[in-house]
Amino acid sequence: MRAKSVRKRAGIAAAPDVRGEINLGFFEDAVGFYLRTAHEAAFRAFLKRVGDSNTPPWRFAILALIDANPGVTQVALARTTQRDPSSLTPALDDLCDRGLVTRIRQVNNRRSYALRLTPLGKKAMQQLRTSAIAHERELDRLVGPEQRAQFIQTLKRIAAGLAADD
Repeated sequence: MRAKSVRKRAGIAAAPDVRGEINLGFFEDAVGFYLRTAHEAAFRAFLKRVGDSNTPPWRFAILALIDANPGVTQVALARTTQRDPSSLTPALDDLCDRGLVTRIRQVNNRRSYALRLTPLGKKAMQQLRTSAIAHERELDRLVGPEQRAQFIQTLKRIAAGLAADD
């Protein structure tokens, strides 16, 4: 119950300093702990900015990648996002049910579908992109625009290094 009250008091934009609340012990200097808390804070801030709880960052990422790669397959999308293809299915089902994405069966592989945004999906993508750009500006403010490229390289190195262990 205490964790909820800390989050509620901290609000979306504020990063709670839990060190005053509890001893973080091992997590005081744990990169993974701070990656997770930063991810959660970024997720909440994105949702607040977008104002659409049906399109969290993960759904936006799917839409943005399909928009940039019309005809992409679920397998290629999963590989790019480092997710299991089966974990994409519920998200894609939702986006298809909402009329944002369409699946087109591949002629050369009947088990594979090409993914494309519908006209409604393209319109939603334009609106979401505006919010995402503003969200990225806020992250730049926090990270520092001069450190952005280095920070992204560090995150990529972590993702690639940990994925190599799979």
